[in-house]
Amino acid sequence: MTYTLIFRSIIIYLLVLILLRIMGKRQLGEMQPFELVIMLIFADLATIPMAETALPLIHGIIPILTLSVMHYVLSYLSRKSLYMRKLINGKPKIIISPKGVEHSALKELNLNFSDVMEGIRGCGYFNLEEILYAIMQTNGTITVLPRSEYAPLTAMDLKIDKEKASLPIIVFAEGKILKENLQLAKIDTDFLNKKIESAGFKRLKDIMLITINTEGKMYIQPKDGEFVTIETEYKGDKNW
Repeated sequence: MTYTLIFRSIIIYLLVLILLRIMGKRQLGEMQPFELVIMLIFADLATIPMAETALPLIHGIIPILTLSVMHYVLSYLSRKSLYMRKLINGKPKIIISPKGVEHSALKELNLNFSDVMEGIRGCGYFNLEEILYAIMQTNGTITVLPRSEYAPLTAMDLKIDKEKASLPIIVFAEGKILKENLQLAKIDTDFLNKKIESAGFKRLKDIMLITINTEGKMYIQPKDGEFVTIETEYKGDKNW
């Protein structure tokens, strides 16, 4: 009996895991309504065959596979047809315009003013007069376009030269050299050893994390103590 439960649980878990990977990665707040519904039903369908040994395992697998096919079909239709996308996902709705709060939109979306205030506070704004547009997206999140006088200043506004943005890559983490990333960055272990020595560390074993970006800046986080950043002569080939 115990072994049967373990075996059934493993099969259902692996099946759901594989299907979720196929369906794609989404955070909970980014799911469309039909995706959230499928996830909730998945949870119920997966638990029943795990515990009910009298129920044939295939009776749990078939509904899960059926829902996965439905998800694929709905996702495909929403990608290929604008009409189906609006029908399945809905469409974004303006809830604050230059005139102010759109009461008709709130009524249609079943929102109240507290919901609106909570949403704009989540975007970093606390006063309605600061907002030019607020849009309720199809996944339930609110995005905000502030009025120009309340928008954050940028480096371009202030005419400030800033360091060029670049994406760091992890080359050493938790005691292991990530060889694939070393190859991607076109550097080797000797390069790492020389740089940590120049930063005042004796060996890689004392380090917890090392990253390097395409501009040659290296971030070194020791196991004990404060992190160090150093500039190196390395200039990446922008391979990542």
